[in-house]
Amino acid sequence: MRAAIQNYIRAERDRREENDEKGFSLIELIVVVVILGILAAIAIPVFMGIQGQAQENSLKATTSSAASQAVSQAAMKSDISVAKLETADVKLAVAGTTIDNICVTGTGYGKTVKSGPGC
Repeated sequence: MRAAIQNYIRAERDRREENDEKGFSLIELIVVVVILGILAAIAIPVFMGIQGQAQENSLKATTSSAASQAVSQAAMKSDISVAKLETADVKLAVAGTTIDNICVTGTGYGKTVKSGPGC
């Protein structure tokens, strides 16, 4: 099949060169559209996977940052609060009150991540 298409395209190109025609034949345009469709079918799932990884990494980074903040606040003997690090997509909960037992749980994007020395 592939050889037949290549022969047809070559024959059409030769015919156009003889007649001084310029442009692309319909079969060439169809082949390009099919190739673009295949590339799009491959690229869309890959992009969705990358987006999911980015969301998971964002959740991990936010939770880790909140754990660092909570431990710092516990070391300074102040009230432990990580509410300022929460976003619309990531909710945080702190368990523990001392440096050794603080555990921050981050929930978002359908996943849950824990971080801190007490986890």
